[in-house]
Amino acid sequence: MDTSNWVLQFLGRLHPLFVHFPIGLLVVALLLEFLTIGGKRKGLREGINWMVYIGAGFAIFSALFGWFLKTQDDYSGDLVDNHQYTGIATAVLGLVTAIILKNSIKKAKLNLKVYRFMLFATVVLLTIAGHLGANLTHGEDYLTAILPGNKEVYSNKESGALLSELKGTSELSELQKDKLSLEVRGLFAHKCYQCHSENKQKGELILEHKEGVFKGGKSGLAVVAGKPEESEIYKRIILPADNKKVMPTKGKLLTADEIALVKLWITEGAHWSDQAVKVFPEAPLALITPKLPSVTKEEHPIDKLIDAYFTKNNLDWQEVIDDRTFVRRIYMDVIGLLPNIDEVTTFLNDKNENKREVLIDKLLNDNKNYTQHWLTFWNDLLRNDHSSAGGKRPITSWLYASLISNKSYDDIVRELVNPVKGSGGFIRGVEWRGVVNASQRKEMQAAQNIGQSLMGVNVKCASCHNSFISNLTLDQAYGFATIFSDSILELNRCDKPIGKMAKPNFLYPELGSVEGKTVKDRLLKLSEVMVQRENGRLYRTLANRFWSKLMGRGIVMPLDEMDNTPWDAEVLDWLAADFVDNGSDLKHLIKRIVTSKAYQQPMINYDKIEETKVNYVFKGPISRRLSAEQFSDAVSQVVSPMYPDVAFNPNGENIDAKRIWHKEIKFNRVVLPEPGKRYFRKSFNLQSLNVESAKVLISVDYSYQLFINGQKVLENNNWKEVGKIDISTYLVTGKNTIAVVGENDGTIANPAGILFALKIKLASGKVLQINSDTTWKSVDVLPQSNWTAIHFNDAKWLEVRDYGTRNFNNWGKLLNFTFKDQEEKFARASLVKQHPFMKALGRPSREIVTTSREEQATLLQALELTNGAFFNGVLEEGAQLWLETYATDTDKMTNDLYLKALGRHPSKVEKEVMLTVLGANPEKEQLQDIFWAVLMSPEFQFID
Repeated sequence: MDTSNWVLQFLGRLHPLFVHFPIGLLVVALLLEFLTIGGKRKGLREGINWMVYIGAGFAIFSALFGWFLKTQDDYSGDLVDNHQYTGIATAVLGLVTAIILKNSIKKAKLNLKVYRFMLFATVVLLTIAGHLGANLTHGEDYLTAILPGNKEVYSNKESGALLSELKGTSELSELQKDKLSLEVRGLFAHKCYQCHSENKQKGELILEHKEGVFKGGKSGLAVVAGKPEESEIYKRIILPADNKKVMPTKGKLLTADEIALVKLWITEGAHWSDQAVKVFPEAPLALITPKLPSVTKEEHPIDKLIDAYFTKNNLDWQEVIDDRTFVRRIYMDVIGLLPNIDEVTTFLNDKNENKREVLIDKLLNDNKNYTQHWLTFWNDLLRNDHSSAGGKRPITSWLYASLISNKSYDDIVRELVNPVKGSGGFIRGVEWRGVVNASQRKEMQAAQNIGQSLMGVNVKCASCHNSFISNLTLDQAYGFATIFSDSILELNRCDKPIGKMAKPNFLYPELGSVEGKTVKDRLLKLSEVMVQRENGRLYRTLANRFWSKLMGRGIVMPLDEMDNTPWDAEVLDWLAADFVDNGSDLKHLIKRIVTSKAYQQPMINYDKIEETKVNYVFKGPISRRLSAEQFSDAVSQVVSPMYPDVAFNPNGENIDAKRIWHKEIKFNRVVLPEPGKRYFRKSFNLQSLNVESAKVLISVDYSYQLFINGQKVLENNNWKEVGKIDISTYLVTGKNTIAVVGENDGTIANPAGILFALKIKLASGKVLQINSDTTWKSVDVLPQSNWTAIHFNDAKWLEVRDYGTRNFNNWGKLLNFTFKDQEEKFARASLVKQHPFMKALGRPSREIVTTSREEQATLLQALELTNGAFFNGVLEEGAQLWLETYATDTDKMTNDLYLKALGRHPSKVEKEVMLTVLGANPEKEQLQDIFWAVLMSPEFQFID
């Protein structure tokens, strides 16, 4: 019996009309309010007041009429409830805001701070309520549906084809019934979920699952098995378009084939397949090696497939790039460094026809530089940074060791999923501060990270509700997350518990079971299930990422949505299959790509970025901007080292030296050191002078003088340089004393520290090591003149403070703070902790997985490269070094700059310009100018 009141029903349907008034009035009132801050534009005051009063009134009416609409027009579901609650809250907040405004105006002294805050809060809540309302009206994917990659993919061609197949069949097989069921359910998903899902249950009808379909709604049974004429859903879909009861009420009506398919499904008993309905296209899991074309002149396997692709798309091969372009491209891609002058010359003069492959092998075998370059790619992909954050531990040591030993990808995945020592940080997740929603608990983060990084699938959407962009469901996401949980997880839809418990399951259960009694058992099974040839998705995803890294665009885009259609599936499948067949060797995969003619084609430059996203056709590699790390390393090679220290030093020793300084205490607490000199001492005993060596390492921020037993032995005012000296001849039997004058530069309090290590090797083989630690003593006032002597009494001196750990850690690890016989020329940027300069150039924070970086230059980058103090400081230091090296030889200076930076001599015009700028006696400023001009050129900034 219909219990609705037509008057209330009519008023309810006025809700969409009334709701736009508070949106317009309150939003405009807020914008105008901003214009009055600081007592400006007082003439706007009265108009704003009326906007707030009227807007609050209409908000109340809108909430009331919305309640009528819900109760009288059969709307229900979580989405409807959330819209209702936020709408009522907006009305209440709007009313309170209006009252506060009215009371503020009455006061003698106008104070609008509280009112303005309340108005801002009202508009924020209004925005949320409006968004939820738009989801109800237009569908939950209203905004995301238009984004690239999220376009409507449903086609009724499948319905027509299936109908043709099933017509005339006297009895449907189980397989045919499954196909029919899945097609009808897919039709429901695309045409009906907008009004009849768990979130929006119009008429109390849910078509999202079996229980809802067969339960029906307020109008009766939606489906009566075997009787379409008695099934409410069939009776509604055959109504004419102008009938108010026709379904669907929004969007296009069902076609004749779709209606016939629904009728056939009901007639045949409305069989419900246990299989998951595939609403969206889904890439096959199986990995089958495509057959290579036989009719082609190309020899390289990839080129054979590309040749067929070019023929299909009426494209021609271009001439491969010349040797000079190739040598720079391959160096930057394989080891991330510019080739030096000698390396370029040697390669250009080499007459060997196979010299490109020889060079590729040489670079791939340069394990250190290969690892330090590709570490950036893996750090982004595995959201690994060099410091702990929110309980997430770095995996850098394990990752570095895996890359330098060329560990197979299979083993890398196994050890990431089922952690070994040093690799557990990947699935551990971040413990966010405060209250977090259910989709951000650590177990769900592990599922999301593995899904995105390794499988190329977005689990984040499905961790809140059934995905709008893929076939993943909430059940699947929680089943996957449960693998990493030591307790059973309850499903939360949009952060609300639904009373259903998850069962451990992989996203693709057809690959095998992951059930186990403990987390350890499940992780072992997961690693076995994931790493198998049948999981072609794992290998396609990485092959696609490497192709994108080396060619500028993936075969499938975006890189994390591997269900999207590739521009050529056979190229991707062959590359992935070849990768598996060769032991999932990462270097082999790189070599396969870079030895191809396709890789060695000239770079393609697109006028608009959209051309690389929509209707893309592969024509060759896409021009790529240097990454933040590549740019930094190139500047370090050409001009001056950019970073003095690293966060991770693979070549360093485990020297337990601390950054120490005089303990500065103010107001009973330790504070940053004030500028000025401080004096330090450390004594030790040496029983014998039978010493083979006594090597010192020292760095002091800002400057120092080092004394051994009263004699000055070393001084420096550049903390970035590690002072090294053998002090064997200064030592005596018995007591010895190290004394340091350290100076903290600047005008205000700032970090300062001594880093010191002394390694004494005795003839007996015994080693004595003295490090800077809290046993050293210091004062802040110049002592007596003999304070550096052995027998000076420092009993009243204070113990130093460790400024190198905890909240005082302001330094990384100096690359050359080692007793080993090595001298690194500069710190590779991949080993440096996040730096403001690299952040400006696009290096991510790595709190989340980052599988691609923005290629387009930003305003922040432009400002940093033109006016940034850090970058200008590097150029200034470099100019000083170059002047010390070249003096006034501007001709050689210009030639070497072009050879180092661009791998070629300057043209006649370029040289004339540079020599004019430098003049006969160049100063640092002129040299900085020519550095900047070359470094900002597209030829330097892009991989060509």
